[in-house]
Amino acid sequence: MPSYNDAKALRDVEKRLELLPPLVFAGEARALEKRLAQAVAGKSFVLQGGDCAESFVHYSADQIRDLLKVMLEMAVILTFSAACPVIKIGRVAGQFAKPRSSPTESHDGQELPSYRGDCINDITPTLEARQADPERMIQAYHQSSGTLNLLRAFTQGGFADLHKVHSWTHKFVHDSSAHIAYRALAERIAESLAFMEACGVTSNSVAQVRETDFYTSHEALLLHYEEALTRKDSLTGSFYNCSAHMLWLGERTRAPEGAHAKFLRGVENPLGIKCGPSATAERILPLIDMLNPKNRPGRISLIVRMGVNEIAEAFPKLLQQIEKEGRKVLWICDPMHGNTMRAKNGYKTRNFKTIMREIEIFFAIHRAEKTWPGGIHLEMTGDSVTECLGGARSLEEANLQDRYHTHCDPRLNAEQALEVGFLVANLLANHQKNVGNKRAAN
Repeated sequence: MPSYNDAKALRDVEKRLELLPPLVFAGEARALEKRLAQAVAGKSFVLQGGDCAESFVHYSADQIRDLLKVMLEMAVILTFSAACPVIKIGRVAGQFAKPRSSPTESHDGQELPSYRGDCINDITPTLEARQADPERMIQAYHQSSGTLNLLRAFTQGGFADLHKVHSWTHKFVHDSSAHIAYRALAERIAESLAFMEACGVTSNSVAQVRETDFYTSHEALLLHYEEALTRKDSLTGSFYNCSAHMLWLGERTRAPEGAHAKFLRGVENPLGIKCGPSATAERILPLIDMLNPKNRPGRISLIVRMGVNEIAEAFPKLLQQIEKEGRKVLWICDPMHGNTMRAKNGYKTRNFKTIMREIEIFFAIHRAEKTWPGGIHLEMTGDSVTECLGGARSLEEANLQDRYHTHCDPRLNAEQALEVGFLVANLLANHQKNVGNKRAAN
């Protein structure tokens, strides 16, 4: 948690936030939990993705549109390949705060407060800019509101029409250097859409063809903001955090005795728990039971972020024990956060091959245990950035400086993200075919 110099100004901002309308509604969060419960049962798959840290500066309608566009493309590919619904959850409209390992950092020999995300302080490396400013929470609220308004307009106004989404995917396949590997799948999707249209299932006749659901999520890190946007639902009398549909605890905030976990215990939103290599069953089970004492499916997602060098040893133990104890959780793979490295030229980056390798190991472990690999969690953007190495265009370290725009961690660009979509679609289809899911069978 940041330290604010002016306690009165902080309380004034909290009071103003408490009076502002909710960003999301309790009924939407309940609908997401029901859908996540279906994923727990092996009947759907989660695609969660978006910015590492949203920015006040890099904010535009085009940016929001392009992120949604690539997520819709990925979802269609996954849905078609595995014949299962995809739940789309963005790291968007609230992902403004970042946990830091140290309260300070050095810039040109000067010790400054660490950059903690745009809702807390400014990335500019000056002492004044790095002071925690409560007014930035108001700006984060209004930017989140604008983002949500645009997302709702896009997803309900025809932008998400399956025929449009497929035309984008077809263009990607045509332009990609890996087009041969993906062309067959793209052609099968086109044939299916033509068959549906011949049967009368068109954008005009069926709303699901032209509309879709899209949910938001972020780490519940800045409690001043999260508490101020918590509301009592008039229908159920329960409390919901109305800053996002889903919230998660990070590696640094998941201690059961900590303020973040205690806060989330009191709200009814679907929750995620990030699980790194140190996340043993002995540490995670008490937290699951604290946050979900009734063992509701869809309430808890365990987001596994162990890194390619750790997952093969650490994850099976966690998976086996949680499953053995009968906890109804959703398993999601985050192949990004455990695989960050520093390039020789100083840029923080990630390698596409390493990201895919962790996803492959995640699926292989589920295959061995006959459990359901419930989703993937990606830091990604719809822009053509050059922040992660590899992919079909084989980005190298020398390319990183071309369009390195992230405020914090490196993100997959639109083409790399879509490649992940095609590759995960194949893994998911094979899992469905060869293993199934013991929960669904039961």
